[in-house]
Amino acid sequence: MDIEQIVKDVLSEMEDQGNSTSNKPYTQEYKNRHVVYRQEKRVGVDDPKNRDYIEEVQKGTPARIGIGRAGTRMKTKNYLDFRVDHAAAQDAVFKDVADKVLEDMNLPILQSKAASMQEYLMNLDVGRKLNEDSSEWLRENGTKGKQVQIVVSDGLSSTGIEETVPDLLPSLVQGLKAKNISMGDAVFIRKSRVWIQDEVASLVDCDLVISLIGERPGLATSKSISAYIIYKPNKDSVEADRTVFSNIHEGGVPPVEAGAYLADIIEKMLQYKASGVKFSQMQ
Repeated sequence: MDIEQIVKDVLSEMEDQGNSTSNKPYTQEYKNRHVVYRQEKRVGVDDPKNRDYIEEVQKGTPARIGIGRAGTRMKTKNYLDFRVDHAAAQDAVFKDVADKVLEDMNLPILQSKAASMQEYLMNLDVGRKLNEDSSEWLRENGTKGKQVQIVVSDGLSSTGIEETVPDLLPSLVQGLKAKNISMGDAVFIRKSRVWIQDEVASLVDCDLVISLIGERPGLATSKSISAYIIYKPNKDSVEADRTVFSNIHEGGVPPVEAGAYLADIIEKMLQYKASGVKFSQMQ
């Protein structure tokens, strides 16, 4: 029996075991054409002394706890879970944010100087500057002289943008409007890094810029984003001048809650005229 057949047999057995709790029906015709695989946490330890405790711990963390082992390796189901999560992480990095998502959010699409994903990953500097066309577009069409400019960047997780920003962005905008804080129209920048916010700020002449950017995906989630905020960036700005809030996703800080919180923080930064370490010292 070859490896492929072994995997199919294991998946078939797992599918049969999960039928009683599944809410999604699959026809036999579908099963004949597709490999159906569901990820769900199970206690993999053989004859555990306290199964209830392991199950309780598993509910509180995405970490691989209580998975057991087969000899010196992990069990087949856990290995397949690992491969699924690894594939999701790779997709998050290498695929583009869907145009439909950007259209629904009504964001103009700009581009960094990175011409390809390979160049973006290997050369940090190209992701920190707009290409000539995007720079010219923003110079001519960007909303000038506002207090806040919002930048959305795919960063290292297009999945994070697709899954998180559609809820986060409206919450953030609503929070800023409620505080009578003026904003420029948000923009989306493909293949960009955090420091591109400095150039954006200089082109639109805003007081503060916030970047919502996809985080480097891990095996626990590929949907997380971070928010980087800087007040009045210039050519001498460094990392210590930026304030960052990370782990924004459905399994971490909920996007809607994060949007409201970020609006509160931005209001304080505008009052103190500071961000990063300086802002922390004023709190």
